Amino acid sequence: MSILKKALIKASGNRFIQSVLEKNVQASQDLMGIGSGSSGGGFLSTGEESICNFLKQRLKPPYCIFDVGSNKGQYPQMIIDNITADDFSIHCFEPGHETFKILEKSYKEDKRIKLNNIGIGKAKGETVLHFDSVGSRMASLTKRRLDHFGIYFNKSEKVEINTIDNYCSENAINHIHLLKFDIEGHELDALDGARKMFDKKSIDIVTFEFGGCNIDTRTFFQDFWYFFSGINMKIFRITPSGYFYPIESYKEIYEQFRTTNFMVM
Repeated sequence: MSILKKALIKASGNRFIQSVLEKNVQASQDLMGIGSGSSGGGFLSTGEESICNFLKQRLKPPYCIFDVGSNKGQYPQMIIDNITADDFSIHCFEPGHETFKILEKSYKEDKRIKLNNIGIGKAKGETVLHFDSVGSRMASLTKRRLDHFGIYFNKSEKVEINTIDNYCSENAINHIHLLKFDIEGHELDALDGARKMFDKKSIDIVTFEFGGCNIDTRTFFQDFWYFFSGINMKIFRITPSGYFYPIESYKEIYEQFRTTNFMVM
């Protein structure tokens, strides 16, 4: 160990310097897109809007887009704002009954958008959706423990679940250009229910969030890495600048449970 490194280690041995180091790490991570998904700044702060430009550059319209975990319809609005009027169709999936009513009010007259009051998972059936309040963006099929934030998942309802493979078969959908997931830690289940579409190379681009909800569902970035590398698709971290940083190999440092957005292709 060098003399300089020894001196730095000794100098860092106090609460003030440790606090400064922690803030510097967080600032660096924010610029990397680690934690940007929970910043509250919307799609501009996460870099997700860049997906629309990427889609237009790489693929030809009309686009078939799946919005899995639609909530109140924030994602369809981003698509509408960034893609030419008649160049797409969006299939929205929102299992929460009251949340779906909010979504329906906004888009029921738009023929480009198909609204589905169901969730997406690995098997067709019925399960329980847990949430803290009606319309919550944190609603999950897992009863999350967020007491440390003063958030309590004390509400629930039974919801219907389908798989992507079943839905595509039932609706004669042969190709998905963009498949977006935001289902609070249950993305791997939904991916498992899309095996046939992936096997046929019928899904071009996938986006998903990874963060605190994966603590509650006990799923890890490693699981995503092996799933996508197993089907020869590459993962990129979406940065706030809109740059897609390639994840070329799995590293334990990627297990960052601050909400981060990824693109896969």
